Amino acid sequence: MLIVISPAKTLDLESDYKAPAVSQPEFLIDTRKLVKIMRGYSAADLGTLMHTSEAISTLNEERYKTWKTPFNEDNARASLFTFKGDVYTGLEAEKFSAADLEYAQDHLRILSGLYGALRPLDLMQPYRLEMGTELNNERGKNLYAFWGDKLSKAINRDLKAQGDNVLVNLASNEYFSALDKKALDAQIVTPVFKDYSSGQYRVLSFFAKKARGRMAAWILKNRVKDAGELAKFRLDGYRYSKDDSGPDKPVFLRKQ
Repeated sequence: MLIVISPAKTLDLESDYKAPAVSQPEFLIDTRKLVKIMRGYSAADLGTLMHTSEAISTLNEERYKTWKTPFNEDNARASLFTFKGDVYTGLEAEKFSAADLEYAQDHLRILSGLYGALRPLDLMQPYRLEMGTELNNERGKNLYAFWGDKLSKAINRDLKAQGDNVLVNLASNEYFSALDKKALDAQIVTPVFKDYSSGQYRVLSFFAKKARGRMAAWILKNRVKDAGELAKFRLDGYRYSKDDSGPDKPVFLRKQ
């Protein structure tokens, strides 16, 4: 079973963490090409491109200017401990054992606009570049064209290496769209989390993102390998609903 999740805009560049070993991102050659493009944008241009404030745009400009390889533990951090959005609040990577992290290295991928796909212990330097960004490049007009089928091929390879074809999609639509579903040799399972609100069950973004992180951690810590076992997920008050679920789309409901 392989899990894919989205990155986060919020980054943690300060906290200490322990990792059994760190690794290098697979697609650094491609990443360098994107960095070169991004260095051609001024702070104002970056703000227009990514709809960010002046302060964030200036920070992004500086980050692209200072981005450099080779990555080491002095100038980069393991990706799982660097992203700090709602999904990562649910993941609680700081509670992973060394064995959990080693397992996650083979069974978790973080999709990224700049890095393509990251393993949990891949080193990364800070950036802002969302997958949905309209960015002219040598391969097309956006990042979906830039990454093409590279990420899908990598996912297929990693699925084969870990012994089955179950791909658990816990990423957002924006990021999962970077994968070519037709090219994936996988059973794609997309869990849905709904909370009771205003008289009905609905997807509430903040809670759904955190729940995706919680499920990812649960799968990794319990070494879940069978898609049918996902129905046993019962954290934070969520319960599997057979009546609301469809093929490869298990639905989890919570009424607080």
